[in-house]
Amino acid sequence: MNNNPVKQDILVVDDTSANLQVMTSMLEERGYEVRPVPSGKLAIQAIRNKQPDLILLDINMPEMNGFEVCKILKADDKLKEIPVIFISARTETMDKVKAFSVGGVDYVEKPFQFEEVNVRVKTHLELQRKKKELKENYDKLKDLEKLRDNLVHMVVHDMRSPLTGIYGFLQLLQGNIASTLKDQDTTYLQMIMNSTEELIGMVSSLLDVSRLEAGQMPLKKKTCDLREVIASGVKSLGSLTGERTIIHEPLETPVMAMCDPDVTGRIVANLVANAIKFTPEDGTIRIACSAEGNQSKVTVSDTGYGIPDEYRTKIFEKFGQVESRAEGKKYSTGLGLTFCKLAVEASGGQIGVDSEVGKGSTFWFTLPVKD
Repeated sequence: MNNNPVKQDILVVDDTSANLQVMTSMLEERGYEVRPVPSGKLAIQAIRNKQPDLILLDINMPEMNGFEVCKILKADDKLKEIPVIFISARTETMDKVKAFSVGGVDYVEKPFQFEEVNVRVKTHLELQRKKKELKENYDKLKDLEKLRDNLVHMVVHDMRSPLTGIYGFLQLLQGNIASTLKDQDTTYLQMIMNSTEELIGMVSSLLDVSRLEAGQMPLKKKTCDLREVIASGVKSLGSLTGERTIIHEPLETPVMAMCDPDVTGRIVANLVANAIKFTPEDGTIRIACSAEGNQSKVTVSDTGYGIPDEYRTKIFEKFGQVESRAEGKKYSTGLGLTFCKLAVEASGGQIGVDSEVGKGSTFWFTLPVKD
């Protein structure tokens, strides 16, 4: 077993042989593997043959100067992450500015003190090591996230069929024995059906969010009257509205938009369901739509707890939570708002929320009038 650590590879580029010799010998004494190169063109070739961990690069060289070498490296996706430290006799501020603008990470003036060079080399090699380590950990995390999402998608997909079956048999049961049940039992049965319907909706949202994120959910766009789409979306909620007052007073004239009416209806239903969740039983939810130039806008306003400023972006994230300051509780927003955001953006629109804590919230989204 070889326990010798791999030496870090440094490419030194300078057209002055004396500078190359001094820098090479000093860096080798510090345990680095050093490759001296006398010109910019040879440096490009050497880097492409074997990528170094760091480059010490002179600026004043014939044929191809250090700035040109650095520009070529930074334009290449395979080479652009290699840190470049310029070492030059140029002391003008503009030279230093240009060195950083073309992609250099540091600048050392000649005549140099080797201890200064050594400290800068160690610092940037360590930064590069941390950067690579961070990227590796990020890639591993993305792989684990993908594995998790695939597993969740598979499990949830398999859940939809039995849940749909349960709901269907509950409907049959309700129809067959409704007349024999006590009022309280009828209420319990309806609560079970509502909960089952909500679970089916959650499962559908999770599957649709996965499809939208993967770009695999086709939208059947056509010109729609948003007044009709809103009415359909609210109707789909059934008894889930509870005692809350739902107000939808459509305009007398059509409000047209280019969208998938089924998906847009679900967006409306999700926004209303979210408003129901955070609005007291005696609260009011108001839905409206309007035409604004080349876009149409839908708003869902409630008289709920309101959303603090710091949560207004988070609520559209998967399984985001908002906290009610009044009650000191956290309420999960699940996947409904995530679905809304992805579906609206896939339709070519935008979504957002305006809110005041203690007074309520207004969720809104826009859709294009034409494709």
